[in-house]
Amino acid sequence: MVGIGTLINTAAIVCGGLAGGLVGRAFQLEQQEAINKACGVSVLFIAIAGAMEGMLSIQGSTIASGRSMLVVLCLAFGTVIGELLGIEDAFERFGEWLKMRTGNADDAGFVNAFVTTSLTVCIGAMAIVGAIQDGVQGDWSTLAVKSVLDLIIVAVMTSSMGKGCAFSAIPIFLFEGSVTLLASLVAPLMTDAAVANLSLVGSVLIFCVGVNLVWGKQLRVANMLPAVAFAVIAAFLPWAL
Repeated sequence: MVGIGTLINTAAIVCGGLAGGLVGRAFQLEQQEAINKACGVSVLFIAIAGAMEGMLSIQGSTIASGRSMLVVLCLAFGTVIGELLGIEDAFERFGEWLKMRTGNADDAGFVNAFVTTSLTVCIGAMAIVGAIQDGVQGDWSTLAVKSVLDLIIVAVMTSSMGKGCAFSAIPIFLFEGSVTLLASLVAPLMTDAAVANLSLVGSVLIFCVGVNLVWGKQLRVANMLPAVAFAVIAAFLPWAL
């Protein structure tokens, strides 16, 4: 059945949110903040590993780096588009609407928790490639693996940031569900080069999420999301970045 992967991933995030909410009640505020920092550091290192995998290569007996221009241009153009569209503001408005509709008006950290966790689980090649595999081949194994990772991440983030994290299930359902439905159209675009570019730029964006977790909101990461589209487009340019 097409779409099972999206349903599993959505359910995993909800379960992670519920588990994290229960565990989080056992921690004091200082302990929750410590867990949040630890989660941020973990996200930073996961992102660094992904970025280095895309930028470093072994040439003989030396390690060479490359594709730095790809990262610079994709982030620059993507951020300009994102700022003009106001993606971050749209995310926050939706978060505010959810906060009021779900009876969490008194939760000052709800919107930040929702936006941060939504970006963490939505950014990356696994979400797109997994949804395409589900839509074209009915293979939801990639999304199943991602679901396990997301469950753990969301549980930890919810325990420190609050129940807003659990509502990231909504964006992931809409995003992965849309890609699954449009898989036949999107699949030809996801060449090996496009997936590699997507993984690299996505890792950099996840790094930015980690920065916000450790040092407070420093970057408007949602406004950088169009960089992912530019990363895919770059794979079809006649010159290498």
